[in-house]
Amino acid sequence: MSQIKIYALNKTITQFRDQLSDAIHLALLTSLSYPIEKKFQRFIALEQANFIYPNDRSDNYTIIEISMFEGRTTEAKKRLIQTIFDNIQQQCGISPQNIEITIFETPKANWGIRGQNADELQLNYQVNV
Repeated sequence: MSQIKIYALNKTITQFRDQLSDAIHLALLTSLSYPIEKKFQRFIALEQANFIYPNDRSDNYTIIEISMFEGRTTEAKKRLIQTIFDNIQQQCGISPQNIEITIFETPKANWGIRGQNADELQLNYQVNV
């Protein structure tokens, strides 16, 4: 399970929403063996006045926050991050210089999903990859 938040300027999200969505989801599928139907994303479009970032970033600067169950190996998380960078560059033309990714991991017991604690759910995919 993962929940994805994508923060960027309104114009960046308007221009690239579908490509960013596909690039991130494809990375989850290939790097963590996620089922294709497990797509949970939120786009947070910001106005220029409310998004302050360093001068060495462009107006396509994008922050991606991934909340997910703990259990993936360091290698799997590094592979996910690199795949997101690569996919976004290929599909959107946005340089990795303009992308920041943070992964937040929590125990399944800290999640409530479909009326249950996640540690009691039967998942159709492996978390320990």
